[in-house]
Amino acid sequence: MNFRPILQALWAALVRFDGNHGWSKSSHIAMSMMLALFPFTVFALSLTQAVSSEFSSLDVVEFIYGTWPDSIAEPIVIEVKAVLRDSGVKAMTVGGLLAVFFASNGVDAIRQALTDAYREDDPRPLWKSRALCVVFVLCGSAILTVAALLTFAVPLFFDLLETSYESHTATWFGHEALRLGVSFVLLIFSVFACHLWLPGTHHTLKQVAPGVVLTVVLWITSGRIFALYVTSFSSYSVTYAGLAGVMAALVFLYLMATIFVIGAEVNGRLIAIGGDEICDA
Repeated sequence: MNFRPILQALWAALVRFDGNHGWSKSSHIAMSMMLALFPFTVFALSLTQAVSSEFSSLDVVEFIYGTWPDSIAEPIVIEVKAVLRDSGVKAMTVGGLLAVFFASNGVDAIRQALTDAYREDDPRPLWKSRALCVVFVLCGSAILTVAALLTFAVPLFFDLLETSYESHTATWFGHEALRLGVSFVLLIFSVFACHLWLPGTHHTLKQVAPGVVLTVVLWITSGRIFALYVTSFSSYSVTYAGLAGVMAALVFLYLMATIFVIGAEVNGRLIAIGGDEICDA
């Protein structure tokens, strides 16, 4: 593979990101996701409780936010637990419908950013685009529920297997290792799904792969750096007092959104200059 065109595409993507309102689009995604994240989480947890009343919602919260930096996830987790104590499965009713609607706004913000990054216009009517965003939320909730259930059921199964047959498989399928593995797979799948199905024009796996890989790698790297900054050097608690946790989460989402848009811009640039030929080089 010839990396020089890719580096040139990355630079061109950064220039276009800066000149094409990339910062404001990232802030739009971050704010939309901040507004969508809470209702989406509550709806997903309510769905899990409806599927299995014996399954602890706290375990699902740990699965969803376990890979987030603790200082960023903590204020959101506290409020989610408070809502679940008051509502429980009642969030599956009218409140659930509102949660799905607000969560779909976050997906729609991503759809608009992807469409612009790929230099396209979405030919679909408004109702079809909104329906797609709602489907993303519902499917995401269902997949998250199944993944969370499997994450905690599989280690229990292998613990039982190890106890009964003196097997050592539980070492490889421990709760923490499986949770991280499933979370990583879901992360990659989610980014691919956004790039493949949200824009109005279809793109191949080969065309979207460079931006997806770049996004995931930068997300993991920058997430660790940002967590270190928040815990060691930041002054959010001095500047924002009781809102420090919320502001840290918002800045974290803004950073993630910026990386996501840049990854999409890279794909758009590679497609514009013939990405398939570059990958074959």
